[in-house]
Amino acid sequence: MENIIITSVLSLVVSFVIIAFIFLENKKNKNFNNELNESFSDLKQQNIILRSEIDELRGGLLNMGKRILQLEQTSQELSQNQQELQYNDPDSKMYSRAVKMVELGAQLDEVMKECELPRAEAELLLSLHQQK
Repeated sequence: MENIIITSVLSLVVSFVIIAFIFLENKKNKNFNNELNESFSDLKQQNIILRSEIDELRGGLLNMGKRILQLEQTSQELSQNQQELQYNDPDSKMYSRAVKMVELGAQLDEVMKECELPRAEAELLLSLHQQK
């Protein structure tokens, strides 16, 4: 009978130790779970902030892209206008012809006569060409 009591007491003690162990582990798990929930909440908040910043950057990039396209179109238009003015300006044709003549070795009087340039301008073109 004494064996049964000792066995019963031992079983009771072991059961108590197991229950205490389970209780402590459960408490640890709850604490760990709470920490994980807090971390998860922080990460969710950071994710929301980052998504908001990405949306702002995306919007800015789209606006910048539109502006770049507008600037490219304006640049092309200006370039075309400049070329048209260059070809339509009779004075620029005259100076272009005078420069070609000087490059081919024409004399001062010949450049003045053919291009109808004043002496000072013809001399300037000659002196510039001789410097090259």
